[in-house]
Amino acid sequence: MAKVISLCDDLSLNYFLIGGSLLGAIRHHGFIPWDDDMDIGLTRNDYETFAKFAPAKLRNDHYFLQTAYSDENYGLSYMKLLDRHTYIEEKANVNNARKGVFIDIFPFDQIPNDASLRRSQITRYKVLDSRIILKARYGLIETPFRRLRPDITPDKMDDLTDMKRQREAIMKEYDQGSFMNYKNLASQYAYDREILSASEINHLMQVPFESLTVNVPTDYDTILTRMYGDYMTLPPENQRTEKHINRLIMDNQIFE
Repeated sequence: MAKVISLCDDLSLNYFLIGGSLLGAIRHHGFIPWDDDMDIGLTRNDYETFAKFAPAKLRNDHYFLQTAYSDENYGLSYMKLLDRHTYIEEKANVNNARKGVFIDIFPFDQIPNDASLRRSQITRYKVLDSRIILKARYGLIETPFRRLRPDITPDKMDDLTDMKRQREAIMKEYDQGSFMNYKNLASQYAYDREILSASEINHLMQVPFESLTVNVPTDYDTILTRMYGDYMTLPPENQRTEKHINRLIMDNQIFE
């Protein structure tokens, strides 16, 4: 996260914490104790600036900016900053993309006001996203059959790249407008929960997060209430489980 902050400062970009990372910053002043990832958002313009210029700044560093195009086996519609000195295995997420401890970086795109246009956009996005995930050979579990499958041929890889570009075009469909709401189309939450108004996305403040100081929306209370309800109340103990990482290799040690 310190590297992301440094890159955003260098490029004059306004990142902000979202989802469980925003909740952790407000409720725990850092990570939720049982959480195992970190999520930030950028408006589409800032997201594309980061994607364009960050790789050169990372050239001599131990980080890799993983996008749908920098890693042809990566099927997701948002980018990750990976620590190349680490290796992870994720729960129910087997694929051939590069692996490492990561931060998820999500684009927030403008969305139309009309509910039917919103439904059309998210439906087309999800259909194409699902096709890409299948074509990139993502699976829930590792199997002998999967390991024996030949590599994707260059022609099929070109088709996959074309599908990724089509998906991105759907996400950016309304970004040249003057709409007042932004959406993380790749969100795992119900559609309305991760929509931010222009005011929410443009007014930021800084709060402590572990040893860092990070950007969060000033109106975090409205956002977190919309996403989680009574967000200051801890969930039942049986729901306090890690969601993502199954195994981590770091400094020649294995953590499971």
